[in-house]
Amino acid sequence: MIVFSVLASIAAIGVICCLLLYLAVYALPLFAGVTTGVWGYGTGAGWLGGIAVGAVAGLATLLAGHLLLAFARPLWLRLVIAAAFVVPAAIAGYHATHGIVKHTMPSETWQITFSVAGAVVVGITALARLATLAPHRPGRGARLTPFRLPAGTRSHRLRSLPRLLAIWR
Repeated sequence: MIVFSVLASIAAIGVICCLLLYLAVYALPLFAGVTTGVWGYGTGAGWLGGIAVGAVAGLATLLAGHLLLAFARPLWLRLVIAAAFVVPAAIAGYHATHGIVKHTMPSETWQITFSVAGAVVVGITALARLATLAPHRPGRGARLTPFRLPAGTRSHRLRSLPRLLAIWR
């Protein structure tokens, strides 16, 4: 029975984490948009005004993050900006994983273990997705050689791997 619950937990976490991994970068803008929308509704803007204020705040947060990543030069500043997006994504990953595992595992130790693993995976994925969104600017004197794929390979993901690795220099 415990083996079945472990396998069911892994399968459910995999499905939910796929959704989380695709949407992890948008956790901070979503949080900012929902918080601002609820504030707008509470101040008397009505439900339509709350939705409009929340949408503008979420889009502004996303745009500000992308612009800051595009124009920030020092690596430490880029990492701080990325951390601002990765930490809410990791928290969302923890709570989503914990919500799934709580219903399938009786042991609290395993619940926490799987929840932390889900948070780490979602956080790393959000960081990797942010790295692909940042523009590539080689440093002074750096010269990039084109990456050649083996004959017959057509994967666009393989072409972006050297760019992904070179972004965080």
